Amino acid sequence: MKAKTKTANKILLLGFPGNGLIGTFTVSYLISHLQMRLIGDINHPDMTPTLFVENGEILSPIRIYQKDNLYAIISDVPIFPEVAHEFVSSIAEFCQKNHIKKVIVPSGVDTQSTDSKDTKTYGLATHPSFEKLMYDNDLPKFIAGSIIGTDATVITVFRNYRIPLLMLYTSCHSFFPDPQASIFAITSLAKVLKIQVDTKDIQKRVDYLRIQHRSLMQETLDAIQQQEKQLPSKVPPIYR
Repeated sequence: MKAKTKTANKILLLGFPGNGLIGTFTVSYLISHLQMRLIGDINHPDMTPTLFVENGEILSPIRIYQKDNLYAIISDVPIFPEVAHEFVSSIAEFCQKNHIKKVIVPSGVDTQSTDSKDTKTYGLATHPSFEKLMYDNDLPKFIAGSIIGTDATVITVFRNYRIPLLMLYTSCHSFFPDPQASIFAITSLAKVLKIQVDTKDIQKRVDYLRIQHRSLMQETLDAIQQQEKQLPSKVPPIYR
């Protein structure tokens, strides 16, 4: 990627645990693939104190990376309802401070199909510029459904801050990490960003992440169940 000086070109990728761990796998892969530089982290007093060690380096669970005009924020811990609004608001304020004009969030949407050929990535945009981007990249539009939990908080907060947002929903299995859906999500996002990726390289990286994050899926399911308990009625699982 070449460095650009126009702040209008600044984009933030946001990845956090959700259905199939799609967001975590997708953003983690691109951070590694693009060799993005760690520039900071995010902490919250109400989140369980957690640290990770990778290759002898101590890492916070929620980290900020940058390369040229592309930023990435990744969380390796679930975002529970009680901290979601404040967490997302802090990211929106980070965008304003750093003149980041667009945000892209890869996520997962439940599917009942076991055939990988049925995997698709749908776009949900809050701004016309992203609508055009979806059209140019043949991304079908997320037409109807209910969105709950952290995803709903992300959409609401960025709309309130008037920061253009694109949610990329890839169909996946929600109850366990879905490597094949993650590969599709990564290639879809890479296409949008005009980044070249190798599917064999993606497979190896995602397989590594799946083993590394064995316990994260259960923690994520606990967070999703907690979000559902706050709903007045059950929503169709395909639109979580």
